Amino acid sequence: MSSKTAVSSESATSGNTVQTPQNENSPVTSIALFVVMMALFLGSIYSLSFLTLDNPWPMAVCLVLFGLAFWIPQTVLGRSDSAGEH
Repeated sequence: MSSKTAVSSESATSGNTVQTPQNENSPVTSIALFVVMMALFLGSIYSLSFLTLDNPWPMAVCLVLFGLAFWIPQTVLGRSDSAGEH
């Protein structure tokens, strides 16, 4: 089975390019996004080193950074709106 996406006659005649996983991001962009998201994730783990019973804020920071590290790639950068493409 090929990983290439077949171009329908409708999009071929309109001149639109088909967005496939192979041409979505350049390797440099993918690496930069990975580094930023990993920094958010590791920052969330690092914030737990300041957690005490008297200070709940490191846990709040951890939850926010952890949430952003997974929410941004899946919704803002992801292809969550591409269910009807194929």
